[in-house]
Parts: sequence; structure tokens; C-alpha cells
Amino acid sequence: MAITKRTEQDKIEVLGEFKMIQVRTATVIEEDGVELSRSFSRHVVAPDSDISNESAEVKAISNAVHTDSVKDAYKKHQEDSVKSME
Repeated sequence: MAITKRTEQDKIEVLGEFKMIQVRTATVIEEDGVELSRSFSRHVVAPDSDISNESAEVKAISNAVHTDSVKDAYKKHQEDSVKSME
């Protein structure tokens, strides 16, 4: 009777104007190969995020969609949002 716990990135989506990358990670508990439970967590990778700790797949997607023009537009959007709050 072996109980194992594993994680897998089971869904990666690119969303919106600024190409936010939403990563869903599943944590799966199994006993003798039979799934007992599965839970999920999510995180978002923005154009200005540090991707050094991301998986190779997320890094590749980020490098493809977070172009300089997307990064510049995101930075301008953030600056404009701060100005509107002042």
C-alpha cells in the first residue's frame, strides 16, 4: 500500500490584452495508482514577472508572448493606473 503525492501543471492559459499567463497546478494524492484526491492552485505570470523559477514550458510561453511591445504596454498601463489614483 503506497501513498504518493505528485504535482503537475495541468492547465496553462494566455489571457487578455497583456498576455497574462495563468498556470493551474494540480496536487494529486494516490494510493497504489488510484487517485484519492486532487486539489488545485493557480498563479499568474505577468509580463514583468521574474520567470526564473517557472517550468520550462511556462518560460517558453512567456518568452513567446511577452514581447517588448506587450511589456511596454503593460508598464504604461500600470503607470497610468497609479496616476489615476493620485
